[in-house]
Amino acid sequence: MTEQANGAAAQNDQPQFALQRIYVRDLSFEAPKSPEVFRQEWKPAISLDLNTRQKDLGNDFHEVVLTVSVTVKNGEDTAFIAEVQQAGIFLIKGLDAASMSHTLGAFCPNLLFPYARETLDSLVVRGSFPALMLSPVNFDALYAQELGRLQAAEAQA
Repeated sequence: MTEQANGAAAQNDQPQFALQRIYVRDLSFEAPKSPEVFRQEWKPAISLDLNTRQKDLGNDFHEVVLTVSVTVKNGEDTAFIAEVQQAGIFLIKGLDAASMSHTLGAFCPNLLFPYARETLDSLVVRGSFPALMLSPVNFDALYAQELGRLQAAEAQA
């Protein structure tokens, strides 16, 4: 019996990660030049903006929100603006501060991005525009870039 109790205690000390829920927190679509934009030759210029934020929900639960904003211009006119806030609730415990920061800043957004990408694509198609197939994003590289920027800012201060 003691071996089982020790095994359970050792399991509790191990790092844990579990996805609890993925959901759309906010969704927006605007086509300010409709219907005129549909009568023009389609030469889109796409601008993409990514942002993440985290919130500690207590008891080792964390909310991570990935915001993906897309602005598409056709010539000088804005054809459409689409934005999704794709969120997830994650159970994360037993990680040191650096690992926790990386998990919340890169690993979780990596899990959320395919959902955000599919939601945006569906939204844009429902607006009667061509499918928007966003390329994969390397959140590990973005996270490392942001860490480098923060460290450089601290060194200058």
